[in-house]
Amino acid sequence: MARLDEAVRRSPVGEGFTERGHFFDSAASMWVAGELVHVEDLVLHDAHMDIRAPTHELTIAHSILRSRRRIAAAEPDWALSDRGFAGLTGSWQTEQPVEVPAVLDRAGKAGRSEELDPLAAEFAHIDAVLERSERLIGSMLKGDADAVPERRGLVVGDLMIRDPDWDEADRLSQWRSIQLKVQGMPPVLSAALLFDAWEVLEPIQRQHWLGGGLISAYLRYRGKVTSHLPTFSVGLKAIARERRRAKDRSIRLLAFLDAMSASSDAGMRELSRLQQARGQMERKLNGRRTSSSLPTVVDLVLSRPVVSAGMVAKAARVTQRGALNLIAEVGVREMTGRGRYRAWGVI
Repeated sequence: MARLDEAVRRSPVGEGFTERGHFFDSAASMWVAGELVHVEDLVLHDAHMDIRAPTHELTIAHSILRSRRRIAAAEPDWALSDRGFAGLTGSWQTEQPVEVPAVLDRAGKAGRSEELDPLAAEFAHIDAVLERSERLIGSMLKGDADAVPERRGLVVGDLMIRDPDWDEADRLSQWRSIQLKVQGMPPVLSAALLFDAWEVLEPIQRQHWLGGGLISAYLRYRGKVTSHLPTFSVGLKAIARERRRAKDRSIRLLAFLDAMSASSDAGMRELSRLQQARGQMERKLNGRRTSSSLPTVVDLVLSRPVVSAGMVAKAARVTQRGALNLIAEVGVREMTGRGRYRAWGVI
């Protein structure tokens, strides 16, 4: 892992390697969870160029992709802080709501003035309607006309069902206590212990996939990896499920350590391929005009697992026909072989 970190830091394709890693790790996270998401579909969905309606699994994979980008762009300790958890999950409010100062109205009573809030009367009417609706629903459920229903796991508007007995705050507190206990251990061992605790405790009910990103952020926070966000889930794909889900904790910890090693080995091979591909494509840039669109195409190919003609046309600001000509000049290999669309990339 340390060798990969140093190689990415010194490599001219380090940024492209990091961006490609987000896509591969997002698809691998879904694979570990038992769902199959094609990387090319994820790339097209991220570029808003879907060839079909996105599935539920593809939407979750894109959420993982966005969370990894957000973690990578922030400070190393941001994802592990309260503010980071609130930003990544949207489940916890770490800031106090801003209060609107009260002023005196024409009657001399404290309240919002019409100049500060011209829609106060309308909002008050809406609040009254909502209150009457809650009381009506409560009377139907409890047989009490004055009862106001308590908020349960099903929230109308969120369109998601949660287990009311799933105490996320308590589970997260337990996970945080383990994080404090392992602070004095080596970074890799601490990350393995934290990931095992995340798998056992399951602090977040609806976003269990966030554990891999938090472990990668923890390695950055401890200084083990500083040049990129590790692709931990890519290494988990190489580990048998019997080892990842073993009852013996020591077997699980060894499996997680092997996953980190496997992800680093895969990263070294990927970095070597990108460096070789960059060298081959840069030879075709010799003698080109400074206004040529080929450098833009080269950067796009190195930063995405696959590219389509539409993506190249949008990045280079050319037509679809011009994009096909640029792809042919760069010399990348076609990957999909599908009839509905064509895609190219570095193999």
